[in-house]
Amino acid sequence: MIVNDIQKMNQIAPQLESIVSPSSAVSFSRLEVRQRERFQRALAPGETPEVIVYPNSPEELGAVLQMASEQNWRVLTCGNGSKIDWGGLVHPVDIIVSTARLNQAIEHAVDDLTLTVAAGVKFVQIEEMLAGHNQFLALDPAYPEDATIGGIVATADTGSWRQRYGSVRDRLIGISFVRSDGKIVKAGGRVVKNVAGYDLMKLLTGSYGTLGVISQVTLRLYPLPEASGTVVLTGSSPAIDKATRTLLNSALTPTAADLTCDSEGIKLIARFQSMAESVKQQSERLLEVGQALGLEGILYSQTDEVNLWKGLREPIWKSGATAPIICKIGVRPTAAVEALTFCQKMPATSIFRAGHAALFAGVIHARTGLGLLRSDALRSTQLLEMRSHLASKGGFLTVLSAPVELKQKIDVWGYKGNEIEIMRGIKQQFDPQNILSPHRFVGGM
Repeated sequence: MIVNDIQKMNQIAPQLESIVSPSSAVSFSRLEVRQRERFQRALAPGETPEVIVYPNSPEELGAVLQMASEQNWRVLTCGNGSKIDWGGLVHPVDIIVSTARLNQAIEHAVDDLTLTVAAGVKFVQIEEMLAGHNQFLALDPAYPEDATIGGIVATADTGSWRQRYGSVRDRLIGISFVRSDGKIVKAGGRVVKNVAGYDLMKLLTGSYGTLGVISQVTLRLYPLPEASGTVVLTGSSPAIDKATRTLLNSALTPTAADLTCDSEGIKLIARFQSMAESVKQQSERLLEVGQALGLEGILYSQTDEVNLWKGLREPIWKSGATAPIICKIGVRPTAAVEALTFCQKMPATSIFRAGHAALFAGVIHARTGLGLLRSDALRSTQLLEMRSHLASKGGFLTVLSAPVELKQKIDVWGYKGNEIEIMRGIKQQFDPQNILSPHRFVGGM
């Protein structure tokens, strides 16, 4: 590192302490080893930020970003850091800014089914907050115990309920964020309505902190359904494919319908949530479809159902001894079963550990064709082969999380569309100095 860089780093912490308290600006080198290693998986090799800053209010957050803009500091933004390693390797980085201490519940309009919270509120806290009012937020994010609502919006992390309730953007009614120059911007409101002009909520959703730092959101809620039941069908892939097509072309209305793939094969998992009689009738109808196709069917309810859905997350998100490879994928829904079957074969040719084939798990949401893949051992050439195959089925493969060495070998986003210059123009308008999470987003933005 050259002398000017060392001097620059030694000057950052004292300047930040003029804005935030000393306890809110923590030296990166003093973080716990596990936390430091998690951040390093998001950074290009050789990048070592000086401090991680925890603003205690939107105004402090604005002041920190204003100073970063004036000093030309590069900023890696995050909430609690549960998905900090998603996307491209960030470089250069001078400071990390976390919204974890912006964790206030601002307003719960119970009768209007809306909730306004600061960006650092964890998803699990929102669930606890709403349970007493028989309401819920229709998202199923990764790492719900640690993920903050700001991070969920920034990464567009929706999960299985997208089948019925749509994307993260469809949950948003209002948003506040801080621009790269420190100015606070608000869009939308606290009631359900359309907003003229720029759809800032759509732009910020899935922007990975490269356009601004989310500070507050207002969310659309739903009442908890009277009853819930989940049907799991297992058997041959062709029969699962037929059952899925029958389900999607029927009058049945699942709130979630996932195709999963692991060492036990491919399954169709459909959840019905409504009045008790409706859940019973719809579940029985899908079980009949499965039986006619020679599939084994099981109906889960109450505690067994809750445990089933918790267990479905584990193969994708559980921690391991090494950094897993986790990819977001998409295909035409009619090609979902074939795509999972193709991708499942890839780890079989990868390295073996302790005499066992590498772990592989996959899920595709049946109606949208969007999903996730996870493997503990894939080569870059295999990822590119999977990407090419999915593209031939009208889809894509984006690497979310992977060892740094692998991310250095490939373009993690793999975007080949014709809108890259439009995105660059938006980035230039929102962050002209390119100080927010540089190189994390599509096209090296």
